[in-house]
Amino acid sequence: MDKSIDEAVADLGRDIGEYIRQQRNTAKISLRQLAKLAGVSNPYLSQIERGLRKPSAEILQQIAKGLRISAEALYVEAGILEQREGGALADAIVTAPDLTERQKQVLLDVYESFRRENTAGKPNTAKAENTATQTKPEE
Repeated sequence: MDKSIDEAVADLGRDIGEYIRQQRNTAKISLRQLAKLAGVSNPYLSQIERGLRKPSAEILQQIAKGLRISAEALYVEAGILEQREGGALADAIVTAPDLTERQKQVLLDVYESFRRENTAGKPNTAKAENTATQTKPEE
């Protein structure tokens, strides 16, 4: 049986709350500290983490700033944005707390350029491998 829309929205709220709690614990920040950094009340942040409230994009941005992670990562988790191409690696870069936004963007740009290069070169890869095996010196 399919979930109702209300249940689906509640699941999204729980998922984003769990994700925020996980990021907060990883960053070793208390609930009270994050609430202060994000400019939201302690009880409100607690309700978000427990899935009782679904935060707006603006609140997510404030929480992301407090966690020092990309707001985009929170938007994806909350279902506001679709996950970007690149999968887990791109997500890891976006959510890396040790990197600045500029460093994250540079890494994503480099990664994407490699992906495009490899996708564009796929038909030629087989030819290159055949050529390499044909020109190998015999042992």
